[in-house]
Amino acid sequence: MLKTPELAMPRTRKVTTVCNGKREVWSDYEEAKAYFLEMMMTVEGEERDRAECVYWNGIL
Repeated sequence: MLKTPELAMPRTRKVTTVCNGKREVWSDYEEAKAYFLEMMMTVEGEERDRAECVYWNGIL
């Protein structure tokens, strides 16, 4: 069972992320998810850690 019923979830695909103090508004949830997944796969070090944090805690 979900904590928040699906009917209560917003119908918009828009998502806002904050990474390195930079706030970015994405018009499509899947686009933002793909961007941070690709970033996790291509960068190293602290930048990768930040991308993981946004992907796992901010988007999903």
